Formats: sequence, C-alpha cells, structure tokens
Amino acid sequence: MNNRVNMKELFLGMQQEMLSKLNTIRKHVTHSGTKGNATELSWIEWLGMYLPNRYSVDQAFVVDYKGNRSDQIDLVIYDKQYSPFVFFQDGVKFIPAESVYAIFEIKQALNKEHIQYAAEKAESVRALHRTSVPIVHAGGTYPPRPLFNVIAGLITTSSDWNPPFGKPFEESMGALTPCQHLNIGCTLNGGSFLLSPDGTFETSSDEEALIFFFIKLFTQLQNLGTVPAMDIDLYSSALDSI
Repeated sequence: MNNRVNMKELFLGMQQEMLSKLNTIRKHVTHSGTKGNATELSWIEWLGMYLPNRYSVDQAFVVDYKGNRSDQIDLVIYDKQYSPFVFFQDGVKFIPAESVYAIFEIKQALNKEHIQYAAEKAESVRALHRTSVPIVHAGGTYPPRPLFNVIAGLITTSSDWNPPFGKPFEESMGALTPCQHLNIGCTLNGGSFLLSPDGTFETSSDEEALIFFFIKLFTQLQNLGTVPAMDIDLYSSALDSI
C-alpha cells in the first residue's frame, strides 16, 4: 500500500485550477471593472482559504488614528486580535494601519504602469501613522511591539514582458522609492518574484509560480510576527465624550 502523496502534483494542480479560473474570467467577462472585481475576489477567496486563520483577507481602505486614509487596496492581509477594530460603512471596510501585515494590487498584466500603480498604493499605506502600546499578559507586560515595514506586492495573471522578470522589470522596480518598494509578486502564468535584502530578485519558474508565491509570502508573514497592539485611546480621541 502506497501512503505517499506527491506534493508537487498537488501544488501544480492548485495552480492550474486557479489559472483556469482567472483565464475564464478574462475570456468571458468583457467589462473591465467587473473583470477586475471578479479577479480580486478570486484571490481574496484563495488566500483566505489557504492562509492560517490568524490572517484575515479583504479589499479595504487603511486608516490611521489621525483620520488619514490610504488609497483603496485590492487585497489587505490583516490581524484582528491586537487591532480589533475594522470599520464598515456602506459595504466598504476601513482597517486600522496597525492591523495590516501586507497589501497587494491585483491587475491583469505585469508591466511598468501597473508596477508604478501598485507602488503608489503601497506608499499610501506606508505613509500612515501607526501606534504601538505595551501588551499585558498573565506574567506581566510586554513592551510595545516595534513597527515593521508593511509587505507590499503585485499580483497578475500574465505579463506584457517576455521574459517576465528581465531588464524592463528590473528597471521599473529599480525606479521605485524605498517607501514604494514591492517585496513580492505573482504573475500566475509567468512566475513569481521576491525582493531580497540585497536588492536582487529571487524568481520562480512559470509552472511553480503560485506555490513559490504562497510559500514566500507565508514565510514573510511569519517573519513579521504579530502586529503591534494599537493605542485605542488615540483612536477614541475622535469622540467628544472621551
């Protein structure tokens, strides 16, 4: 009796299923706004299914205690344990900046325009003010959690470049400011990339794009640890009675 599982086949099957779904949306949904919304929802559902339960995934705006707001973000990975407030208004979510682990822009194709667009979205989130307060536990108090750099990236179905991560890609990424840097991305039928600390890019083959992206993203999330505990008093200062 063979009790072994071919993990590579499982991963590749997962990628093919996702690619088939997105290509179907691309082929049969002609309205650009509807197509974009359907693609975003597919990625939100997929990451929501496979990431551990501690991570929530949604489309949202990110806000800070001063009332500043980011651009609308296609996909936000966030934590609700230590930053419990997620605001809803007319179906739109507003997530406190302290709660955010990662943000992604989702487009149909990888190109210079979409890299710059995703970079500007990243900058709008990273420019927000975040707080961090001590965490009380059974044995005492943990000091305030140092603020980490929010992960930012770009997810696409295909690339306008061949190869996807050649000179045009590197030049477009190299033109970004530190606050705009895209740490990770996936071009589902072309490969995925990860920005290394030395500024170079680690890339995958096209057939392993999805699993490379997921494993590298999960590792990055693990390395961040837990989000800082937000200073609720600063957020509540918007109320006249507090």
